Amino acid sequence: MSGLDEVLEGGLIEGRSYLVRGQPGSGKTILGFHFVSAGAAAGERSLFINLEEDEADVRANAASLGFSLDGVDVLDLSPSSDFFAEDQSYSVFGADEVEGDDLTEQIAERVAERDPDRVFVDPVTQFRYLTGDDYQFRKQIISFTRFLEEHDATVLFTSQTTPDAPDDDLQFMSDGIVELAYENDRRRLTVPKFRASDKRAGPHGMAIHGDGVHVYPQLVPSAHGVGFDTEPIPSGIPAFDELLGGGIERGTITVVSGPTGVGKTTTGTQFLREAADRGERSAVFLLEESVDTFEHRSEAVGMPISSLREEGALVVEAVEPLTTSPQEFAQRVRREVEEHETRVVMIDGARGYKLSMQGEDDDLVRELHALGRYLKNMGVTVILVDEIDTVTGDFQATNSGISYLADNVVFLSYLEMEGELRKVAGVLKKRVGDFERTLREFRITEDGIAVGDPLTGLRGVLRGAPEFVDAEE
Repeated sequence: MSGLDEVLEGGLIEGRSYLVRGQPGSGKTILGFHFVSAGAAAGERSLFINLEEDEADVRANAASLGFSLDGVDVLDLSPSSDFFAEDQSYSVFGADEVEGDDLTEQIAERVAERDPDRVFVDPVTQFRYLTGDDYQFRKQIISFTRFLEEHDATVLFTSQTTPDAPDDDLQFMSDGIVELAYENDRRRLTVPKFRASDKRAGPHGMAIHGDGVHVYPQLVPSAHGVGFDTEPIPSGIPAFDELLGGGIERGTITVVSGPTGVGKTTTGTQFLREAADRGERSAVFLLEESVDTFEHRSEAVGMPISSLREEGALVVEAVEPLTTSPQEFAQRVRREVEEHETRVVMIDGARGYKLSMQGEDDDLVRELHALGRYLKNMGVTVILVDEIDTVTGDFQATNSGISYLADNVVFLSYLEMEGELRKVAGVLKKRVGDFERTLREFRITEDGIAVGDPLTGLRGVLRGAPEFVDAEE
């Protein structure tokens, strides 16, 4: 698994034992499928010791996820129907006295016969019911893992915990722990312990799709970067570029804010269109609307989105709400940047990001900050659309607590003049270079964006209720 190998800074260490823990349904057995099938594909001998489901079910479950266990030896130690039919309840002797030695012998014989390179035990906590007490259980597990390690096997084993039987002892005995969590439809993976090697801090995103487990490591911005020139990126609209002091600089984050319907997405799309004219690839990630809606609306104002997509100059992706972790989203953006050399990325919008992604608000803002830092380090120009609540009234720069992320803040606002609703554009902040400290009228026509001359002789524009100022005053 490439994602987990990245978290483990290269993968599991040969000849050591690792615990996979988590509640039912968190993906422990599927992780084992990856482990043994990858070994078989690499020409290694893999052994699946199954203590719960029968072999037919194990192979069927693996096949349903696209795993082939043809090269994997399965040792089926699950209870058969004979146990119930023949009333093997051991009313005189305990299960540990009757079954323990038999299971141990079967495992020892199979290991000696096959000499496996990889062993997956699912779940190892079943041995607890075959021993007299916790001390005997710990002693047996230590002896079991040492036996496998003496045969140079890398061991992965799962645990099933209950309030009455926690797996703390297994955590101490293992060389590493992979912990899976599944709550509120959100999956996470952490590695709290990994002896003799480094690991990436979590939590990391995780998903189970039709082809198994996918792990999305936490993005570390400082681990990525390229050299680039901080040159201005024009919008292609002369009056707008004057307002921006020449444009927005490469490798910066620009927040375009304003109330609903004012033209934020169209403004960001203008920069994507201009990038295509320069021969650069751009990407827009939609978190608040569908691709069809975005394309139709853009085409209606003279922006040829469909042709740009066909030419490969623009990629448009809609993010499925509430099913994507911020780490998975970051990996999608990374893939676009690193595999396709995308130079401009627009995320539409910040509020949709917080609503669509799985996680708490504070965590999501930190994840968005990490993604922004990564993109800046890669020389990518970022446009982040943010919607504010108020149409007129007290001025707000942003509404999602993200203004500190921005190198540039471009705001669009409504105002009422002589009974007519009009729009203005202005620049509130620009870290790199100078900008025009005026407001200009802003319109969206069937031919695109139109920006007028600076508005003079007015006050109270940012409140949405401007007043003409007497020339002498």
